[in-house]
Amino acid sequence: MVKLIKEKKYHFEVPEGKKKERLDLFLTHSIENATRSKVQKLIDANLVTVNGVVVKANYQVKPNDVIEAVHPISPRPEDVEPEDIPLEIVYEDDYLLVVNKPAGMVAHPAYANYTGTLVNALLHHTKILSDLNEPGRPGIIHRLDKETSGLLVVAKDDFTHAKIAEQFSKRTVDREYHAVCWGKFKNRKGEIDSHIARSKKDRKKFSMSETEGKHALTLYEVLEEYEFTSYLKINLKTGRTHQIRVHLSGIGKPVFGDPTYGGRQVVCGSELTKIKFRVQNLLAIMQRQALHAKTIGFFHPAKKEKMFFNSELPDDMKLLIKKLRTTEF
Repeated sequence: MVKLIKEKKYHFEVPEGKKKERLDLFLTHSIENATRSKVQKLIDANLVTVNGVVVKANYQVKPNDVIEAVHPISPRPEDVEPEDIPLEIVYEDDYLLVVNKPAGMVAHPAYANYTGTLVNALLHHTKILSDLNEPGRPGIIHRLDKETSGLLVVAKDDFTHAKIAEQFSKRTVDREYHAVCWGKFKNRKGEIDSHIARSKKDRKKFSMSETEGKHALTLYEVLEEYEFTSYLKINLKTGRTHQIRVHLSGIGKPVFGDPTYGGRQVVCGSELTKIKFRVQNLLAIMQRQALHAKTIGFFHPAKKEKMFFNSELPDDMKLLIKKLRTTEF
């Protein structure tokens, strides 16, 4: 595990006469070499307290407030110890691996997730991983949300890492996701085209926007329709944080089971007790968002050929779809 003793602690007592100021701005100005984004990450991770209480970034600092902050030092690769965690390796050669990440696993060590990550497992499996990233993220070219399952490409050397990262940047990597979402669609195929920006109400979330943030394009195809949900095949043309979850939620069809973007509420369908009971049972099966990165295709820099990899749906999604295909429960 990571050596957690590596951290810096800060203590501030707000002086008399201090004008009100947002907590994140106060700490940005008070901590040497701090950036607002890093300070906000500390606050989001509950590593900052005011008068002993965890508060939000927009808290207005007042005179006599006592502010304490803990800043963990980002782990270096040598600080992240290998852990014997089972890995489902779909493909491996001297240059890269393709791993089928299970839901619940974080890609790399970060605030509040220093052990049990994909990186910990990878370091137990191999000593050879690229180190182009910032410390603590060897081999990681791209990521999936913690509760999203599916395929990830991991680089063993810097050349491979750089070349595949370039493909992600140029949007030439083929990525197909499968998802179950609330509601039905008028057309079997369609696209969701918008900007995605960090939510102004909750910094941990994102939302669709007409002008703010970054452009995002999601293509979808309805594979099956059920009583009050749809089973989709999704292709990403951009790679924004939470893109699929934000886009589907933004059009009123959130990913089934998604606790962050409204997927654990009855979005459509009857309000009858029978339907509510059925939904409760389905949500009990799907403890996370019903989203899986099923297929990935990229050009192998060393082999000089396009390679495609596919994975089966995880058991929870298989069972969910099986139950949705019948009206009996």
